[in-house]
Amino acid sequence: MARLLGVDLPRNKKMKVALRAIFGVGPKVCSEVLAKVGINPERSSNEVTEEEVQQIRTALDEYNVEGDLRREIALNIKRLKDLGCYRGIRHRKGLPVRGQRTHTNARTRKGPAVAIAGKKSIKAMK
Repeated sequence: MARLLGVDLPRNKKMKVALRAIFGVGPKVCSEVLAKVGINPERSSNEVTEEEVQQIRTALDEYNVEGDLRREIALNIKRLKDLGCYRGIRHRKGLPVRGQRTHTNARTRKGPAVAIAGKKSIKAMK
């Protein structure tokens, strides 16, 4: 099993899919790295030698991936929160940041719905 940047590559997967297990490596970066190293994207991740893993590791050093990328994203969000701008406030409150509606949806960001006690009985009285 190959290990790159603290991530175990999945077994029995094509290299073009296996490399995407690394945070920040998508289809474009994956194809660029494999082309630079000279590995067939259709090749299985089990067949990769230790020398090729080392070449992939050096090729990935050019890109901002895994821990560095996670740190950069966290710092960007922290900067928005500290500024107190609209997006930072939405991050602080745990609400959607990119303009989505929250009246009916946004359960992923807001968490499970919480019932308000006695709400139906008030409507029934009117």
